[in-house]
Amino acid sequence: MYRRLRPLFTPYFNLLAISILGISALYHDSAAALVIDGKIVAAAQEERFTRIKHDASFPERAIRYVLAEGGLDSSALTAIAYYEKPLLKFERILETYHLQAPKGLASFTRSIPSWVGQKLFIRRLMHKHFRDGSGKKIPILFPEHHLSHAASAFYPSPFQEAAILTIDGVGEWATTTICHGKNEKIKIMREMQFPHSIGLLYSAFTYYLGFVVNEGEYKLMGLAPFGDPNSDQTRTFTQKILTDLVDLREDGSVVLNMDYFNFATGLTMTCDRLWNSLFRLSRRTPESVITQSHMNLAFAIQKVLESIVIALARTARKITRSQNLVMAGGVALNCVANSKILQTAIFKNIWIQPAAGDAGGAIGAAMAVYHIWGGNNRETDPADSMQHAYLGPSFDNQYIRRFIIRNSIPYIYFEDFKQLAETISRSIMEGKVVGWFQGRMEFGPRALGNRSILADPKNPKMQKLLNEKIKFREQFRPFAPSVLAEDAPTYFDMDFASPYMLFTSYLKKCFWLEEAGNECSMSLSERLDHGRSCYPAITHMDYSARVQTVDSFSNPRFAELIGCFKNLTGTGMLINTSFNVRDEPIVCSPEDAWRCFIQTKMDLLVLGNHVVDKTRLT
Repeated sequence: MYRRLRPLFTPYFNLLAISILGISALYHDSAAALVIDGKIVAAAQEERFTRIKHDASFPERAIRYVLAEGGLDSSALTAIAYYEKPLLKFERILETYHLQAPKGLASFTRSIPSWVGQKLFIRRLMHKHFRDGSGKKIPILFPEHHLSHAASAFYPSPFQEAAILTIDGVGEWATTTICHGKNEKIKIMREMQFPHSIGLLYSAFTYYLGFVVNEGEYKLMGLAPFGDPNSDQTRTFTQKILTDLVDLREDGSVVLNMDYFNFATGLTMTCDRLWNSLFRLSRRTPESVITQSHMNLAFAIQKVLESIVIALARTARKITRSQNLVMAGGVALNCVANSKILQTAIFKNIWIQPAAGDAGGAIGAAMAVYHIWGGNNRETDPADSMQHAYLGPSFDNQYIRRFIIRNSIPYIYFEDFKQLAETISRSIMEGKVVGWFQGRMEFGPRALGNRSILADPKNPKMQKLLNEKIKFREQFRPFAPSVLAEDAPTYFDMDFASPYMLFTSYLKKCFWLEEAGNECSMSLSERLDHGRSCYPAITHMDYSARVQTVDSFSNPRFAELIGCFKNLTGTGMLINTSFNVRDEPIVCSPEDAWRCFIQTKMDLLVLGNHVVDKTRLT
């Protein structure tokens, strides 16, 4: 059981607002979050301000933003919560190297300077940044990494009681936990420890298939449907994973054969020589040609991951006896695996933290301190308390107007937003691509209609255009549809809400076109050019899509736009991809949006009520 942290020490906190600053930092996806009296007021990743993707630095800019959003300075903080225990993590690192010495010396000498320079002294770093008005040090607390994940999943969820499943690479020692949340309490039930890690297993395949770890896992998931499920090679790959690499137990726990893995003390994820021999396939170099064998291997590990996650979900249901499941940790961003849990009906209700990775640990750490350390009561929202994930900065029309005029950008201003929505809908219908910038920035990896690039899902050329001319990324990457919540069952086999784009669903068969037979004999380019549905730009190889459901309560402007597009075309959905290009974070400010717009083939830029048409630029 996670130990209960000591109660708040004076009744002072019952008289004034309790303000907790949550921080995740110094590994990847640094972020800050502010919780005031149990409500998430603001949260943002540092990368959005520095423009360095997955920025791991101490989140000074994100901290400044969340405090400003809450109308506070650091002296008003009740406590600061860091999302893990650095000393315990360092203990794991030293013990791992010690057990395998002298192996791993190169990795050890490379990693130690960062620990000695910053990570071991994070408390001192934060005391330097945060003191109250009298110079007294603000309390700094260190929930464990997986407690922060668990808290980020449970406390903002709509459930008073739930099973909590957290799966990632590794925290201090834990790599997977099953917990039970009830009211304000979180109790650990099962834990899997390093080096046996589901997240690192998937990341090893990400690396082996030529993608970047902690970034390319999305690409691996997107590549998997191109694999041939009926080929002997795919079946062999799956068998070898489950016999040589992973011992999968009935309860979902795994034991990795560490002879094949190099991540514990090495500079790479895999022992390439052994993998080459096992799969009779060399590691793919980044940016090289993707063959059918690579696709089959991606398919195999995705299916193994799904089997593991489903087994863990069954165990969580069995030992907690809960009908509700909440999830966090990087693996919870695998929307295909999430959907498999949903389809099995193991749980009646599922809720997943939209910032499930390390960035979301900032929220979890703050919430854990508020409820566990502070002993404060918890109130649930029938939807959830994530504020629809719109927790980042916003820029009003006055700010936008000043920016546009200062840079001599020609624009059209719409006093009436409905007229703007109708105009933009008509442009999308005509094949134009729109950069859409509204309201508060989303927290987490998904653009949910405030920092989005939008286009027509029926356009057969749009998937290729967006990947090649807008996003500058791999041609096989799919695009998600944002659909009006009431229309989702019309297009997809779904009877549930998916506001955070964390589940996939199959397009209804009435929208399928004639199947192409054995597409695995085609080249990747030929398969992508094959129109498999009436909505080719959002239909993946297996006729699935990662769906976002939109309603007028959560995002009235985005819902208005989709509604106008539906009135014009009869289609109640749009392509929605994040407003950024490859290797850059999602845009934060109008300045970021303008730079992204100029360097791509986007046609229109909508900033609040202002519209910029690229054809009018000199």
